Amino acid sequence: MPHSTALNAARRAADLTAIADGEPLDVLVIGGGVTGVGIALDAASRGLRVALVEKHDLAFGTSRWSSKLVHGGLRYLATGNLGIARRSAIERGILMTRNAPHLVHAMPQLVPLLPSMRRGKRTLVRTGFLAGDALRMLAGTSSSTLPRSRRVSARRAVEMAPAVSQDGLDGGLLAYDGQLIDDARLVTAIARTAAQHGARILTRVAASRATGASVRLTDQRTGESVDVSAGAVINAAGVWGGDIDPSLKLRPSRGTHLVFDAAAFANPTAALTVPIPGELNRFVFAMPEQLGRVYLGLTDEDAPGPIPDVPEPSSEEITFLLDTVNTALDTALQPSDVLGAFAGLRPLIDTGEGRTADVSRDHAVIESASGVISVVGGKLTEYRYMAEDVLDRAVTLRRLPAEKCRTRNLPLVGAPGNPGPAAQNAQASGLPASLVARYGAEAANVVAAATCERPTEPVAEGVDVIRAEFEYAATHEGAQDVDDILDRRTRIGLVPRDRERVVGVAGEFLAGAG
Repeated sequence: MPHSTALNAARRAADLTAIADGEPLDVLVIGGGVTGVGIALDAASRGLRVALVEKHDLAFGTSRWSSKLVHGGLRYLATGNLGIARRSAIERGILMTRNAPHLVHAMPQLVPLLPSMRRGKRTLVRTGFLAGDALRMLAGTSSSTLPRSRRVSARRAVEMAPAVSQDGLDGGLLAYDGQLIDDARLVTAIARTAAQHGARILTRVAASRATGASVRLTDQRTGESVDVSAGAVINAAGVWGGDIDPSLKLRPSRGTHLVFDAAAFANPTAALTVPIPGELNRFVFAMPEQLGRVYLGLTDEDAPGPIPDVPEPSSEEITFLLDTVNTALDTALQPSDVLGAFAGLRPLIDTGEGRTADVSRDHAVIESASGVISVVGGKLTEYRYMAEDVLDRAVTLRRLPAEKCRTRNLPLVGAPGNPGPAAQNAQASGLPASLVARYGAEAANVVAAATCERPTEPVAEGVDVIRAEFEYAATHEGAQDVDDILDRRTRIGLVPRDRERVVGVAGEFLAGAG
């Protein structure tokens, strides 16, 4: 019998009590990013008794700082890594057609053919796009889900990316990849689906003294600690994985994005894709996003030293992104046009050499001397495959009574095949398009479940997030404080001036939400 998908204060308290009272666990997962929640869902859907603990909030770390793309692996094909390229294309197709078609859609990527791009480079990009088409077909993803690449006229290029320079513009090369409405929303949906299958999802609970069969858990709210046992302990703490298993050797790489009002790019409908001068297969992307914004990224810089809770972009990265995109724009963007910025740390496996941009994005499953099983490296697109891989290893090593993996065909909460228990009774007509984009088939239930006044009213003028979404974050999505609501359940907080306008509103919905 399915469990509720709702994560809230009351469920957290009940789950903590059950674990403290000695409820048996087959698997305990450390880390509430996309990989951790993916493991929890895989384990719970196989019939295992599972709990996940996260020191902060769901998607607190790297999983909320991505480019919001579900990559098809084209870049890895260009570097000769056929395994990652093929797997990425397969996993992209699974997300777009089975797991989360409500959260992942085809994003057009436009490479403008400007005089600065020589013939050899144009041929290279076109060949790459054709290889991407072949990858898509190999993965079994239809052209109705991801259209074929093609060349477009200068007029069409300007229609899709109006800010592009028209001086000598010779059309554009157009390809498609998967785009998430938001990465943190994906993490929340996976976590709630895991809860639907019986997983205990516990945020603000820190793990320490981990071994292969036990962990000390500390409630960050009360300071109380308890030692729990489990058949397998899996470390999915990402760049903080070394805190759980000091033998891990990671090499964090910082990726930075800038946030703009979409009007600064004249409201594009395609991601303006600009080759980085001097690089063969790296680009800067200006991607249209939710809330009327454009995200510009991405950098790839070594980030040695202590791991910060919230990484900060460097001034050099901001200059690099602006300088690169300005090579393709009619009117140059200035630092004053930047409304916000964010940076994330990739948990790369330390190979001890080369640039971080050249370090493999493959993952590894490692069993420490203490028996903790860690998964490190990898990329967001492959979270489901990584979860299956590490859980298969855990099942074998610990002889867990698990069924076969089911996640390849398992719809997440909000997908058409999993609209949520009350959604079928709610009226879907007249809902804001932005709400449907974020919640899919569950959107009607967000409004129907609201008890607040004026549930469909925007939280602030010009912000297309409604009051019911703030309430739902607290009553169904595990948000425990204002930061959870503004910085992860919605992404209003990426623009500081927007954040200031709605802090008070978010606070209204936390008292008594349980």
